Amino acid sequence: MKVALHGLALKPENFPKIELLFKELVKYGFEIFVTDPFDRQLKMNGNKVLSYWLLENPEEIGEMDFLISIGGDGTLLDAVCVVGDKEIPILGLNIGRMGFLATVATDRISEAVKMLAEGNYQIESRSLLSLNCNRKLFNGLNFALNEFTIHKRDTSSMITVHTYIDGKYLNSYWADGLIVATPTGSTGYSLSCGGPLITPEAKSLVITPVSPHNLNVRPIIVSDDSEISFKIEGRTDKFMISLDSRSTSISSEVELSVKKEKFSAKLVKLPHYHFFDTLRQKLNWGYDMRN
Repeated sequence: MKVALHGLALKPENFPKIELLFKELVKYGFEIFVTDPFDRQLKMNGNKVLSYWLLENPEEIGEMDFLISIGGDGTLLDAVCVVGDKEIPILGLNIGRMGFLATVATDRISEAVKMLAEGNYQIESRSLLSLNCNRKLFNGLNFALNEFTIHKRDTSSMITVHTYIDGKYLNSYWADGLIVATPTGSTGYSLSCGGPLITPEAKSLVITPVSPHNLNVRPIIVSDDSEISFKIEGRTDKFMISLDSRSTSISSEVELSVKKEKFSAKLVKLPHYHFFDTLRQKLNWGYDMRN
């Protein structure tokens, strides 16, 4: 089997864990390939012992059986862009902080590789958002696993985002911005702005305002079969939009709409993992100093 490794920020103290990962992959007969960003990270850390093939052509990712994302949730979001519509299963090895998506701890490396080799896992499909616009943005990578965001620039005044669902007027949000999040993204930026938690298998999207001027405006959940379109107004003609961690500046002339992408992200789910367990652990549910 062929496995690709992807990472964006490797610290010297992470290197022993990386060496263990390579050792276990070789033990179970995996052919190891690495993305260009991860190759640079390994070389920056003085790698002289690890042997692998470099993925020189983006299309080569389609030949992989798995991609292992090494980092935090941000690295896994970037890995989704690397995989794109190839739908290669992604396993998140967490050397970051939060780990909502990168759920495999470094003390489970040997166990995780063994499970991959033996086929002892499940594949979880996560819906993506697709951005449609009348300009080419984000180098054609117009999809996101977590959220699409419209935001004011810098310290400018609030903006007004006129929002439509399947062409029907919903509301004009006078706010710092507006988020459209997938169920996966409901644990991210949307949550910090008061949005609800949504289980990954739910067929829905959530629209969450960012610091709305009218306090009676609340997040709303809509079907993921919906197409959500926007018209933006403000005192300036420039605004920020983002797909996950990728951002760009646009003018009010750009036409924007989002809907569910045709393909999905495939995340490797190991035995004894459940979304509810992650919520309790990461959000400290049930934790009380008095207990």
